[in-house]
Amino acid sequence: MSAARVPIPAVKTPGPIILLGPPGAGKGTQAKEIVAAYRIPQISTGDILRDNVARGTELGRQAKAVIDRGELVSDGLVNAMVAERLAEGDCKRGFILDGYPRTPVQAAWLDRHFSTQIGAMAAPVVISVVVPYNLLFRRLTGRRTCPVCGKIYNIYFEPPKAEGRCDVEGAELVTRKDDAENVIAERLKSYEAQTLQLAEHYRKTGHFVEINGDQPIDQVTREVLATIERMRS
Repeated sequence: MSAARVPIPAVKTPGPIILLGPPGAGKGTQAKEIVAAYRIPQISTGDILRDNVARGTELGRQAKAVIDRGELVSDGLVNAMVAERLAEGDCKRGFILDGYPRTPVQAAWLDRHFSTQIGAMAAPVVISVVVPYNLLFRRLTGRRTCPVCGKIYNIYFEPPKAEGRCDVEGAELVTRKDDAENVIAERLKSYEAQTLQLAEHYRKTGHFVEINGDQPIDQVTREVLATIERMRS
């Protein structure tokens, strides 16, 4: 994405940024653009969890014991890992939270943490990338992958030249188990159930903005960056 199409941000301290959006909305792409524009870290709770387990930290050992029992890691453990990560030096100007918070309980803890534990950092800018359900469904269920080179197609939006065959390798394209229609429908249903309450929580703060994700990627990026600039200027 060229600098000519997406203006260089003027804000030097973007602060906390939370991106919401269902699978297939393109928030991962937008997170990368924010990272590039502001040079702040993207923080994933999955990455934090794996890092703590790999390094054998106290929190990591506790989490591993829970995972080994086949249970879900508690909010308390996740919150503690997030708190440690946000205290690191690269988060001073701001950061993007990826996949967190997931529930109003986690959001309430994060609000308290921002106001009391890290120098009363500004309230997060919360951007929800909104895409119609039917379009999300086609984006996700239409994905096909080449088992040889890994190239990804979409039978609705970016189909191969020859039906069912990779343009590069000629191999028969496959559908991942995660992209099966019943799996996608359940993922979208689960996301909606979780996020409706979360969006309502942040809407009350006045720092919540919805952006139409059914636009060209460059246009979504322009609107995302403009939102951050407007709220932090």
